[in-house]
Amino acid sequence: MKRTGISLRAFFVLTTLTAISAPACRRSAPDAPAAARTAPGTLEVLKDGRWLFTYMEPKGEFATTDKPEVIPAQSRAVVRVFDPSNPPQKNNAGAEIYVADVNVLLKSGKAQAKPLSREAFETAALAQLPPGETSPLTARPAHAANEPPPAPPPAWDGGAHGPPVVTIYGTSWCGACRAARQYLTERKIPFADKDIENDPAAAQELRDKASKMGIPTDRVPVIDVRGRLLLGFDRGRIEALLGEST
Repeated sequence: MKRTGISLRAFFVLTTLTAISAPACRRSAPDAPAAARTAPGTLEVLKDGRWLFTYMEPKGEFATTDKPEVIPAQSRAVVRVFDPSNPPQKNNAGAEIYVADVNVLLKSGKAQAKPLSREAFETAALAQLPPGETSPLTARPAHAANEPPPAPPPAWDGGAHGPPVVTIYGTSWCGACRAARQYLTERKIPFADKDIENDPAAAQELRDKASKMGIPTDRVPVIDVRGRLLLGFDRGRIEALLGEST
């Protein structure tokens, strides 16, 4: 008696081919995103995307807009970009944020945004502006070389106003440094005072911080405000950094 039908192997092959050739239901493709990752850790920001831009105003305060063309020309090179539909965690202050050059965005319609720490972004955004009151290190008075090193500043008493939130890297002869010390003292803002000419450890500490943040060290004071570096003394900028963060 002959067996009829197809073998099990033939049945499997036929079933497979039928499944491949049969029409399938496909999900519709989502809308193209406003930004796409084009390299590890970077984002491509498109001019017509739904982005918010945080930039540094000339007076030293941060502002946010959804129109990149309104950002002042001097503040466009270092701008934070973020998607308002995916806001950053408020309690994640140390997380990296994305920073782009809006000059490139306005010129070509797109720009690469790179991750930076919040401190590095705020330092770089401030560094775009003209420095505050400073004293060039090359302008050291001749008599200062013959003066004995000044007594080290007294250690800050954390019991009165809390630990220092500001560090002044300066010199004994720098007028802008004296103005910064006087201002912080009058405002009762806790600060540490470090002389980079007479304290090698302080000088190295400043070089390390400045190198990391891309800040020059040819002028004093350099003021560290909660991890952000300011070149020169500017009351408004210090107050902005001591206020609410961006």
